Amino acid sequence: MIWFDDMRIGDRYDVGSQLFTAEGIKSFARRFDPQPFHVDEAAAARSHFGALCASGWHTVIAWMPLMIAYRNRVSAEMRARGETPAITGPAPGVTDLKWLRPVHAGDTVTYITEVTALRRSRSRPQWGLATLLTTGVNQHAETVLSFVSLSFVPVREGSVDSQIDRDADGQVSDYVDDLGR
Repeated sequence: MIWFDDMRIGDRYDVGSQLFTAEGIKSFARRFDPQPFHVDEAAAARSHFGALCASGWHTVIAWMPLMIAYRNRVSAEMRARGETPAITGPAPGVTDLKWLRPVHAGDTVTYITEVTALRRSRSRPQWGLATLLTTGVNQHAETVLSFVSLSFVPVREGSVDSQIDRDADGQVSDYVDDLGR
């Protein structure tokens, strides 16, 4: 994982892609979201979706192992260059979760995460806070989901870089607490 000091607003990370199969959709839905249009192809065909579609929760959950694998790849690349990767910090939450289009059996969703704001933590100076916009785009280049997350990212020891809080427009931001309120 990269350090807070190395992040820039506008950085984009291609986290990975997930193929949503009919069996995978039904398996997830039977356990966590057993609505007819997620578990029964005939019922789904009669629904407003017109075909079997993944639970929105499934589309969000699919991102997490891809993000972990992405972070592991970045850390391995850093170690191969002789660099020390940062540890993964906590994430206080997700906001603005939107399911914009159904994800049908056979769709592949590619997840992209973009840095939209960066600021140094006031109460934990060894950490920065990154605001991240994640979008999922299907094989037709249609955005199917999006959400915003806030993540603590470690700052290199002794770093004085990134002392000024900036938002996506590069403007110095007003004081907000560490959870963005």
